[in-house]
Amino acid sequence: MRPQRLLHLVARRGNAAEFPENTLPALKSAIDLGARFVELDVQLSADCVPMVIHDQDLVRTSGLTGIVLDMASATLDQIDAHEPLRFARKFLGTCVPRLTDALTMIEKRREITVFISVGRASLSRFGHDRVIGQILQTVRPFRSRCVIVSYDYPALHRARISNGCQIGWKLPAYDNHTRLKYEALKPDFLLCDRELLPPDSALWRGPWRWLIHDVGDIATALTLGDRGADFIGTTQVRAMSLAMKAHTISANSTMTIPAVATVW
Repeated sequence: MRPQRLLHLVARRGNAAEFPENTLPALKSAIDLGARFVELDVQLSADCVPMVIHDQDLVRTSGLTGIVLDMASATLDQIDAHEPLRFARKFLGTCVPRLTDALTMIEKRREITVFISVGRASLSRFGHDRVIGQILQTVRPFRSRCVIVSYDYPALHRARISNGCQIGWKLPAYDNHTRLKYEALKPDFLLCDRELLPPDSALWRGPWRWLIHDVGDIATALTLGDRGADFIGTTQVRAMSLAMKAHTISANSTMTIPAVATVW
């Protein structure tokens, strides 16, 4: 019998399987499906406005040439983020949102927590102080519901000492050298891609909680839960929600997983 462990579902880039990633429709769909945790990517515009987009260039997101970091926020506001290679013209008119747009959408949904992943290209271009400072200023009204996420150790250290917000470190590797660093940092969350994990062994224990990315099936999610994962990151929000609900019913509540209407 599996242990009674609560697994939280994190909608990575919103409902990115059915909508262009990191857009307001993707975020709204994930929330409508019951997600209480979402993860968004942020890059800074040329005028240092946090924009919700993963890549530093526009090719994959919009089909256009151009670098996000070189463009003013007012220009990016008008750029389609419709992912033409995946969706053709279906979502034409869906624009790159600002971080303030995404947070305003959840203003009255106090149960929602947002993981904000800081773009490494922005850190390299503008520096840690400016990037983290701009993001922290933007999230201030939502501070208790935001987690600042990065691969970059100094960026997370600045985020923590600046306002004591929750932080999550994306592990570059699952090894002892990395472990010494995060034991010193003491992040609230550790994030790791599933393929970086060693097979079978329990995840390292500590005061942090684990968020494992790229999980697309219920069997993998349950196995990771047994190993110590607390959060499962996926772009397959609808499918995973339904699978988790079905498992709850078939297992007769032998493992505590929320039903689809309240998938966390």
